[in-house]
Amino acid sequence: MNKPVRWGIIGCGSVTEVKSGPPYKNTTGFSLDAVMRRDKAKVEDYAKRHGVPKAYTDASDLINDPDIDAIYIATPPDTHKLYGLEVANADKPCCIEKPLAPNYEDSLAIVEAFKAKNIPLFVAYYRRSLPRFLQVENWLRTKKIGEVRSICWNLFKPANDIDLSGEYNWRTDKKIAPGGYFDDLACHGLDLFAYLLGAIKTAHGVSTNQQGLYTGKDAITASWMHENGVTGLANWNFGSYKREDKVEIIGTKGRIQFSVFSEEDIVLENESGIQKLFIENPKHVQQYHVENLKADLVDGKKHSSTGETALEANWVMSQILK
Repeated sequence: MNKPVRWGIIGCGSVTEVKSGPPYKNTTGFSLDAVMRRDKAKVEDYAKRHGVPKAYTDASDLINDPDIDAIYIATPPDTHKLYGLEVANADKPCCIEKPLAPNYEDSLAIVEAFKAKNIPLFVAYYRRSLPRFLQVENWLRTKKIGEVRSICWNLFKPANDIDLSGEYNWRTDKKIAPGGYFDDLACHGLDLFAYLLGAIKTAHGVSTNQQGLYTGKDAITASWMHENGVTGLANWNFGSYKREDKVEIIGTKGRIQFSVFSEEDIVLENESGIQKLFIENPKHVQQYHVENLKADLVDGKKHSSTGETALEANWVMSQILK
């Protein structure tokens, strides 16, 4: 790859303002040279505020710009396949926001397109790169809780103002997100669990819409098994009376507790006692993820979140919702 690798972003919405956009500019070896959004005034404003040289209103123009080496697709999931296949056809490396696509079939089509061209494909499951979860991985790898037996995750939250108002929200539109908030949020945890505990080989679930506030599902319960025999259980409900986000990994000699989304202590309990660590996330939460993209593309160090690993998360979700 060229040094610096010149990136373009398709879909410079709110997620790219702080969480993911700045790292593509701040990471040594990368530069952010173009952004695209259909609204001309908004994309020009974004480019001006972030110091980006080029602003496009047509994704194809950005994708085929000869001065752009790689593309980050940060649009809602229903356009990931459309833009992803075009990027693959342009022979450019790509990072796509999670989930990879609204369903397993579209996700598979994206992965196969990049694989056929032997072009790198990454997905923004940035928790695989965050220090707080790497510490959990270290505790597991060093057998701080012995042999892992099971994992359980409860994620609850009340209906928000948008849900109650009936205002349109793509995250709860079954045409874009069949599982509602499950599609947007559960994928982070399921992908992380596969990273920490190994691939998931079987998964089952029940799902429904209890509140009738939108077309996507709002209550899902699932069980699964990892290839190494570790069992998993999760309950996602988006009509609860309060928010809760709690993961517990049980082993033969102790347990680990943490939150997938909240910045809380990670807790290790074993025969040595209880250890609590607070590891703060970076201001730009995808910073380490993007730095690892640079390590892959420029330095040849394989990134942990690829199209193929993301495809596994889509498969698990499809089995749960089936």
